[in-house]
Amino acid sequence: MILQTVASSEMGILENKDRARLFYKYLSTVYDQVNPFFWTEEMRTDALDLLDVDETDRVLDVGCGTGFGTTGLLERTEAVHGLDQSVHQMEKAWEKFGKYDPVRFYQGDAENLPFADGAFDHVWSSGSIEYWPHPERALAELKRVTKPGGRVLVVGPNYPKNSLKARVADAIMLFYGEDEADRMFADAGFAEWDHHIMGPPRNTDVAITTIARVPASSDPTATASQRIAETD
Repeated sequence: MILQTVASSEMGILENKDRARLFYKYLSTVYDQVNPFFWTEEMRTDALDLLDVDETDRVLDVGCGTGFGTTGLLERTEAVHGLDQSVHQMEKAWEKFGKYDPVRFYQGDAENLPFADGAFDHVWSSGSIEYWPHPERALAELKRVTKPGGRVLVVGPNYPKNSLKARVADAIMLFYGEDEADRMFADAGFAEWDHHIMGPPRNTDVAITTIARVPASSDPTATASQRIAETD
């Protein structure tokens, strides 16, 4: 297995951390009004059912943004931690939850998570992967901070079937289908996952949700985050 450690030269304009932060500086003011057109409460519930969170589980929300996914997680467990690179997005989440209670927030990078190995029972990430310059690296980080036997759930934008929409999508950010998701999760060191296509009634295939399980015991051939670091 060969890990991809260099971002594609054809990345979308928002697959750049500085541009993404600037984009969300302005989008944060209307994000909660725009988001329901693509990511509804019903979709969130369906995804949370896949993650199967227990009330005692410690869960990390990577790319928590204004806290839409965080809200759903808090309905399942009190031990929720949220991380985002955009302080402007998190400011909206702080208005809803406060900075430290009931959610502990961190400003940080999905490709370099500031947590110890196995720090969380499960990891959730919705609407964030499309901005990651190196998605395999970030997925490996999500796997690293999840306990053996835990689950990682990632929601991203499904690749458009329409060729014109596909060209526009490629120019903006990462859109991907099941085959590309298979490659990314395999390259990140996962061995077991399932994809679920989701969407609101008017666009039922807008999102691809992947639920992946971290092996119950460490596999030395699948230490993806270590191999990424060694090849940098």
